[in-house]
Amino acid sequence: MDIRRTILWMIFTFSLLLLWNNWQQHHGQPSLFAPAPAPVAQTAPADATGRADLPSVAQPGAANVPASEAPAEGQEVHVKTAVYDLTFDTLGAQLVRSELLQFKNVDETTGIIPWVKGLFGIHPPQNAGQVMYLLNDQPGDMYVAQTGLVGAPQGQSYPTHLTPFALVGDGPVNKGDITEIAFEATSDQVRVVKTFILSENSYDIRVRTDIFNLGDQPIDPSLYLQLTRDGHEPASTSGFYSTFTGVAVYSEQDKFQKVTFEDITKNKASYIQQADNGWVGMVQHYFATAWVPQQGVVRTNQTLSLPGGLFAVRTIESVGSIAPGAQKTVESHLWVGPQDQQAMGAVAPGLDLVVDYGWVTIIAKPMFQLMIWLHDIVGNWGWTIVVLTLLIKLVFYPLSAASYRSMAKMKLVGPRMKHLKEKFGDDKAKMNAAMMEMYRTEKINPLGGCLPMLVQIPVFIALYWVLLGSVEMRGAPWILWIHDLAISDPWFILPAFMMLTMFLQIKLNPTPPDPMQARVMMIMPLVFGGMMFLFPAGLVLYWCVNNTVSIIQQRVIMNRLDKEKAASASS
Repeated sequence: MDIRRTILWMIFTFSLLLLWNNWQQHHGQPSLFAPAPAPVAQTAPADATGRADLPSVAQPGAANVPASEAPAEGQEVHVKTAVYDLTFDTLGAQLVRSELLQFKNVDETTGIIPWVKGLFGIHPPQNAGQVMYLLNDQPGDMYVAQTGLVGAPQGQSYPTHLTPFALVGDGPVNKGDITEIAFEATSDQVRVVKTFILSENSYDIRVRTDIFNLGDQPIDPSLYLQLTRDGHEPASTSGFYSTFTGVAVYSEQDKFQKVTFEDITKNKASYIQQADNGWVGMVQHYFATAWVPQQGVVRTNQTLSLPGGLFAVRTIESVGSIAPGAQKTVESHLWVGPQDQQAMGAVAPGLDLVVDYGWVTIIAKPMFQLMIWLHDIVGNWGWTIVVLTLLIKLVFYPLSAASYRSMAKMKLVGPRMKHLKEKFGDDKAKMNAAMMEMYRTEKINPLGGCLPMLVQIPVFIALYWVLLGSVEMRGAPWILWIHDLAISDPWFILPAFMMLTMFLQIKLNPTPPDPMQARVMMIMPLVFGGMMFLFPAGLVLYWCVNNTVSIIQQRVIMNRLDKEKAASASS
């Protein structure tokens, strides 16, 4: 029984640690579980104007990439598709606003959630329930996509994201399901035309950059693709479970790398600086932006801390020499939207990894694919979770049955264990010897109830991350009062039911002989239930179904044992 006591204390202690960690994060403190990357000086210094001296790929030391404050004002141009309402600024031909028409801001203004969260100083955002903006250029909510050229000779400047551009033609051009909008600018005899190509139902924006050399000398420019945003967490970020907001860099060499804004500020950001593949991006819960340059071309990746609490990540690639009167075209992709793993994986290798499952990826990826398949059949994400939970319980039934059978046997010999404790008192040596003899006689494995459950833990953790990280849950209804599986149950019905099922499970299990252990067992439903009150309803739904099925399985197995015992006694 010592191993069971140890496992219970570990679970209880870890639960308290999680609660404390989430409380610390909610109040701006670093996570207790955040890795400490090795100091690597990779962030370029910015001066007081918000500009950063960055080495050009073509001409080392000659480039100055502007990164923040604009010296002039531009005009806004709108483009609308089935999934977007985009706003471009003619200053630098920047994408400064993206309204995601199929997503709304989290609305937790119903039920008793506002009152409970108010106790913790958390209040719903004013734009709750409105259509969501991902990119935005408003004060306090800065997040934009920019491009430009660097590598001009001393004293000259090529078009950058601070150069005034002009709209080409009369505006957006519709070609069936494709919409194109182009901007042009000329600086020091270099003409740049940026064309944004949007598909009607896609979040993948193709960006074509045409570079014309209007001078009489060859030029050797480099193109930078940049994302700039402030370091604020999204308004919908929960303080009760941890999700990542920051920079992401991917390459075939070093795979998926996350960079926190704090590490960028402290000049400790660790990521691959040069590669001929991959992408750079910004990640937050459920959503992401990413620049995907053309593959096979060497580029330099950089992060930057800017004045005003802004951060930038960019990739710079050499365009190559352009002769007088000649031109070159560079194709890129810009993703601005939800973390749709299937769609993102089709845009670039590794782009689907923005949904980061950590060390359980090998289990979580197939589990997510199974969820997609089930949803195609069931048609509702809530019922998909129910069916998925039932399938997992079916797969693990042999292990669960062994565990429940062991616990049922332990419960049957509970009175005998209590008698042994009274008989031997504080003589633990004799008591343990008597207990082991009883286990041998009754053919009971004292670890039989714990080990099968431990084998299932990685699967449960993987499912936790799948449900927490799947944007498909966002705004997805289930039944009656559950209108969004990605937010808390507005009436806390599911968490209360979960606590009830946990108490029932404890009552079905043998009572631990140690009074302290018994008290810990009774406290655990309160701890786990308290944690789940503000967790997404989809996660709590999984635990409710899992607990209910477990209770049914346990009752069936205990009834079988009772019948076997009765048959044995009668014979």
